[in-house]
Amino acid sequence: MATGLAALLAVGIWLVVQPQILAAYHYSASAVAITHLFVLGWLCSIVMGAMYQLVPVALEAKLYSERMVLPQWLLHVVGLTGMVMAFHAWNMKGVGWFGSIFAIGACLFIYNITRTLLRIPKWNVVSLSAASALAWVLLTITAGLLITAAKAGRANFMFHFNPFGAMHTHAHLGIIGFFMMLIVGVSYKLIPMFTLSEIQNSKRATISIALLNIGLVGSLFSILLQSVLKPAFALVVIAALAIYGWEIIAILRARKRRVMDWGVRYFLTAIGLLAPLSLLAFVLSWPRLPLNPFTGQLENLYGYVGLIGVVSFAVIGMLYKIIPFLVWFGAYSKHIGKAQVPALAEMYSIGLQRLGYWLFLIALPVAGVGILTPRAVTVRWGCALFATSLATVFVNAIRILSHYFHPRMKPLAAPKKSSHDRHST
Repeated sequence: MATGLAALLAVGIWLVVQPQILAAYHYSASAVAITHLFVLGWLCSIVMGAMYQLVPVALEAKLYSERMVLPQWLLHVVGLTGMVMAFHAWNMKGVGWFGSIFAIGACLFIYNITRTLLRIPKWNVVSLSAASALAWVLLTITAGLLITAAKAGRANFMFHFNPFGAMHTHAHLGIIGFFMMLIVGVSYKLIPMFTLSEIQNSKRATISIALLNIGLVGSLFSILLQSVLKPAFALVVIAALAIYGWEIIAILRARKRRVMDWGVRYFLTAIGLLAPLSLLAFVLSWPRLPLNPFTGQLENLYGYVGLIGVVSFAVIGMLYKIIPFLVWFGAYSKHIGKAQVPALAEMYSIGLQRLGYWLFLIALPVAGVGILTPRAVTVRWGCALFATSLATVFVNAIRILSHYFHPRMKPLAAPKKSSHDRHST
């Protein structure tokens, strides 16, 4: 998780320095490099770290192997660092080598979580989404290695497919199949937990996961083959997300905790952004859409809103719930009843949370206008606001983690003496 936060900060700084990455078409060495730093360095690192912690808790099963985590993390860091550098130099052989290192680490992660899932006593919508996400990320990694092999002069059968279709397929498998699948599934556990509610309709929740899988299978082939069925399967995915939103609204209406903290607000705002993103996705899926510079910038906007507006905002919201709990449990759980320990909300600044939230919401449309115009100066302003918002997250994360290394406890107050005790004294 610390690796993910460091990668996120690096992405924010990179975009401020080179805003033309978003103001130009996304198929360039710098754009591909920063995208992989963002997806593998930030999102994958955070999600993998969170799954190691949450899957055993949410599904009541002990993690299969804690020893496997360290070598996986080492392979992960070496692989993603080498890939980003190789993409930036457009060295496809280097991408292949470091991509293989990353893939070995990812397979250790997939194996570890899969063996953990096999231990759970009873399957539910959360375990179904986790298993689906593992299958999709394995397919995403395989597709990425095949595309790289084709560009390096191998895997010649890939030349039968449209290169942009293959690249877009790879991206959708990872973003929707892995990240969105996990966001949907895990939120069915966490949103009721954080708002004191419960799932209102289990069948509706299960249908949302099933439809998301069906839509992804159809999208896989229709995008890869540039089929006229792309809009149809895009609608299936949109329907799955609409049903998911329906269930989340029902959960929130039944909640007992009426006031929602900023972590939950971050997450729900990200989910709300799925509505305009779905509309944009349907437009871009249209087979007769002309391939011109404006369409290319629409694709940039689609990726920007999807990765930063939806996935990242949702992940940051969940981090504000998960990291304080993990640190508090590690630092203070053994001292309950022996000393005064801080509450979760006292471990970070709510003011910084609030500031980061509004900066993020301002940054999104500002950078969006810069992407569509396209004007690198406007993109830079949006990215500067985005980086400032990320700085609030980073500062709060440091404040939270400081409790792990330097716990802040006070001695319990001495019990007050009763009148009888004072008279006896």
